Amino acid sequence: MIQKKRLLDSTLPWPRVILRGDYADPSVLRDGRDYYMTHSPLVYTPGFLIWHSTDLMHWDPVCRAMTKYVGSAWAPDLLKYAAKYYIYFPAEGVNWVIWADTIRGPWGDPIKLNVGHIDPGHAVGEDGKRYLFLSAGNMIPLSDDGLSVTGEKKTVYAGWDYPSDWKTEGKFLESPKIIHKGDYYYMVSAEGGTAGPPTSHMALAARSKSIHGPWENSPHNPIVHTYSTDEPWWSKGHGTLIDDVNGNWWIVYHAYESGHHTLGRMTLIDPIDWTDDGWFRVATSAPNPPEGKPVADGMKLSDDFSGKELGLQWTSWRRYDPNDIVMGNGSLWLRGKGTDPKDARLLLTTATDNSYETKVEVTLDQASVGGLILFYSEKAFAGISSDGQQFTVYKNADQFDQQPNQFGNHFFLKIINRQNACELLASGDGQNWVTILSGIDVSQLHHNNYGGFFALRIGLMAAGNAGVKFNHYVHTAI
Repeated sequence: MIQKKRLLDSTLPWPRVILRGDYADPSVLRDGRDYYMTHSPLVYTPGFLIWHSTDLMHWDPVCRAMTKYVGSAWAPDLLKYAAKYYIYFPAEGVNWVIWADTIRGPWGDPIKLNVGHIDPGHAVGEDGKRYLFLSAGNMIPLSDDGLSVTGEKKTVYAGWDYPSDWKTEGKFLESPKIIHKGDYYYMVSAEGGTAGPPTSHMALAARSKSIHGPWENSPHNPIVHTYSTDEPWWSKGHGTLIDDVNGNWWIVYHAYESGHHTLGRMTLIDPIDWTDDGWFRVATSAPNPPEGKPVADGMKLSDDFSGKELGLQWTSWRRYDPNDIVMGNGSLWLRGKGTDPKDARLLLTTATDNSYETKVEVTLDQASVGGLILFYSEKAFAGISSDGQQFTVYKNADQFDQQPNQFGNHFFLKIINRQNACELLASGDGQNWVTILSGIDVSQLHHNNYGGFFALRIGLMAAGNAGVKFNHYVHTAI
């Protein structure tokens, strides 16, 4: 039976976007009156950016938990157990864990758990023992300290059979997240794939009186789903339940904004109702969010490089070595490598707006190449770079042109992105700009065309045998 979607009161801002930009696979923790959240870092390092909120609606970044690169890291589970904080995650075919005594760190190096599958979800059973739930309905016991697996993996849940005429990528039962409430354990899982058709993804619910099952599917499945291409949010799914300090419940999940797959999967929230027979569903109306002390509400993307350490808005592409970055005197110096964006050293920041202007001042060392790019992966990018003699303009990874650089080794670069139509500009003084190329269409630089589940991020690029100095990085929504 196809479940009818339940529409929220149209006067309320639900679903609400709580983080714009590429913040996929949210995992949320309530710690007293504070809320913390992290997401999939994939190959961006340092990874596992942790956010803090006091009202579930406004979020402030506080730290990055993992500096060591162990491969593309997905779908974490952030939790607190016995006064310690843990993040479980999969990478390179196995699951890992990092832990800390305080949420802001320092966090330890990743510990390999030597068990496959993906999307781990931590739970404590009625026996007081710790367990890790995994994709495809699997579960395995954990040691008392949570840092190793014990016993054998077993399948405890078969998922939900959605209607056969729904357009999805496949069943792909994943992202189990477990809570205990009243007499039941509740599991929120995902099915349908995470991209592809707009109607692919979903969040579904099941419950059991024992952590070992049997698990009964909810009559309200799917809890979250995109039913039509007419909806503003596509591929909605991968949900986590969270209660607030007033006893209200919410589901936090991710989705693509229609027409803006380049920005990646954003983090959304909906209110939850509990029914008299002990099930939950998206509410038709919602209470006010809990009141909390103000936070910065989002990531500041501009950077004057006045700090002693790299700002939280920046990540490298794949491996990260802080020795490749020097901060000082309002500058960021980035050690070069490679020859072009495919193999150059990159610092990337997450775009959050459908239209924006981003610019930076560039000073080259001898034998270096500096640039400002929009980078999806080695297979897909656009932007502009220079070796001091000429500008190289990339329409995509396999399309580029070159023009003379009249400014030499010191110049300014700007990218204006209007709804995925980009203009590339250069200047000698940061005031008088010359358009190098306009009309670059970047709308197709996303996962459905190139794989990887990445986003089109703004990047500083350093190539060649020397370094590049960057000053005054300014990002403005337009």
